[in-house]
Amino acid sequence: MHLKDIYIYPIKSLGGIRLTEAILEEKGLQYDRRWMLIDKDGKFLSQRTIPKLALLQVSISENKLQVTHKKEPNISISFPLDAKTNKLKNVSIWEDVVEGQVVDKHVSDWFSEQLSMSCELVIMPESTKRKLKEKYAVNGESVSFADGMPYLLIGQSSLDDLNEKLEDPVPMDRFRPNLVFEGGEAFEEDKWDQIQVGTALFKITKPCARCVMVTVDQENANKSKEPLKTLASYRTVDGKVMFGQNMLLLKGEKIAVGDEVKVVNERNS
Repeated sequence: MHLKDIYIYPIKSLGGIRLTEAILEEKGLQYDRRWMLIDKDGKFLSQRTIPKLALLQVSISENKLQVTHKKEPNISISFPLDAKTNKLKNVSIWEDVVEGQVVDKHVSDWFSEQLSMSCELVIMPESTKRKLKEKYAVNGESVSFADGMPYLLIGQSSLDDLNEKLEDPVPMDRFRPNLVFEGGEAFEEDKWDQIQVGTALFKITKPCARCVMVTVDQENANKSKEPLKTLASYRTVDGKVMFGQNMLLLKGEKIAVGDEVKVVNERNS
């Protein structure tokens, strides 16, 4: 088994970036979900309620973050990776409330215009430690603005298995993984406890419960019932639809496409 793809999503719920190699950090891959859009109450925005966020594509070059509209490339904005004001505010991601740092008023104004609603872009400052729940943490790890865990792993065989059951196959981008591996059987990752990717070691914490966000087409922001409807027919556990595995980093500094993926331990069944 080998690492097939690496993805980061610098701004939560916007278009992701495929990398050939990435730097590993406790909170997740470098730059992954370090920025987030919030409403006037400080609550995070996502494709669950605003599907057109999918049309905003992020890229990184020359120490700048650029956001471009997928359908209208002339609509774009860029700003330095270290752009931020002195304005700190409490922001909420699910049940967590942490401190975010507002990036820049003109950046927030641009997003407000694109979304036709008042919002702000915040970055997670180094001082913010959003701790994992104790039952999942190994060494008191923190996470970025991701939904709950620093890393998400999916096997290509698992997607292939799902697509065999769908009338219209879906790409991997519906599930927003960080790491995609090839080789092995469908849903083999369900059995794993620890894996090694290249020289890095990861602990698998729990299956990833999926929501309506996987029904948003990332190219046109259209919603449908699939693939969630089909996935629910054979991947429902305790009322939740599972696809992919959440992970945290135990040790390691870098990963690269092509790295060997080895199972260190399997879960006690």
